[in-house]
Amino acid sequence: MYALTMSKLDEVKEILNTLRVAMSLSFGMLVIVVSGIINRFDQNRVDMVFWLGFLFAVFLLVVIFLLIIKISQKTKEIKEL
Repeated sequence: MYALTMSKLDEVKEILNTLRVAMSLSFGMLVIVVSGIINRFDQNRVDMVFWLGFLFAVFLLVVIFLLIIKISQKTKEIKEL
């Protein structure tokens, strides 16, 4: 019984670490995309690439929000184990 609980705990911890890495990568991508959007705006190049970048930045914000929710759930799951 104890070994089963430990393996479940290790599994949840590994998933939590993977989610944290994904969140970090998403934040990094968001910073790069937003800086590119700002650069294009400063150069008065508001074109299709600008709007695609804007939509991608919004998409990344949604992904980050969902990752934060999932991290919170996994943290509570660890507390229950």
